[in-house]
Amino acid sequence: MAIGDLREVTTDDCSDLYYLDTGMYDTEAYGAVYILDTEKPALIDSGIGTNYERILDALDELDIEREELDSIVLTHVHLDHAGGAGFLAEACPNADVYIHEIGARHLVNPEYLVKGTKSAVGDQWEFYVEPKPVPEERVVELTDGDVLDCGHELDVIYAPGHAPHQVIFYDRQNDAVFVADAAGIWVPSIEQIRETSPPSDFDLEQCLDDVETIREIEPTTLLYPHFGPRPYSDEAMDEYGEVLSEWVAAIESRRAAEDDDEAVIEHFVDEQEMDDVWGERKARAEIVLNTRGVLHYLDQKEDE
Repeated sequence: MAIGDLREVTTDDCSDLYYLDTGMYDTEAYGAVYILDTEKPALIDSGIGTNYERILDALDELDIEREELDSIVLTHVHLDHAGGAGFLAEACPNADVYIHEIGARHLVNPEYLVKGTKSAVGDQWEFYVEPKPVPEERVVELTDGDVLDCGHELDVIYAPGHAPHQVIFYDRQNDAVFVADAAGIWVPSIEQIRETSPPSDFDLEQCLDDVETIREIEPTTLLYPHFGPRPYSDEAMDEYGEVLSEWVAAIESRRAAEDDDEAVIEHFVDEQEMDDVWGERKARAEIVLNTRGVLHYLDQKEDE
């Protein structure tokens, strides 16, 4: 799947559902948004903000007029998921923007979020764009247990392990879950699941709870923003729980053997094997980010 491609989700039981490769970080098969093409069209996540026009082009391809888009539904406010919301809200004047109540203020005033993102991603910021604020009257706050009507009913389920403002959405009609970052990063080209543990809110125990939340739903399909649809299986949930637990344990062990955290980070950068999949620069940056998130988590555990 190439950057800019729009495909229908064709796993069992799914209908009216498409996904787009947004070209996040100029990397194929890394960032996706989903479009529900119903009588009340909805966009699930908004991408990084850069090249948001690709999403508008996808709406055009589906013959969804800008004025017809009813909802921009965000899994959380990290900029790789919410950075395009303001641009898309401006282009699609009748679409409300839905976000968990904890994250709502960051859509209206993204200054703090931008500061934190720049600190976390370092020179990868060049792939971002300063987000456009979403008008406060266009923001709809969500909480656990809410139900959205997007032509399909979407159950809102709180999943704060990756971030305290993260929710997942269960599409009842499609028996599919928009998993946000609660189920890891699915890499379809190598059929592997990878960890996602960025600073500063990663919490291993809560992430493992979120995996169990998805397992309890037991949907037919998992819809990953990183990247694409995947049939559900208990083995997939087991795999991600193991990946996360082993990842944290490896960093904790390495930290005990090194003089400083930068040496820990460099060790895992040297050990990573994703250059051929994401390119050297993105693969290295991903490991740096995820290692820093675990180190921060370990610091917090020590302080408890």
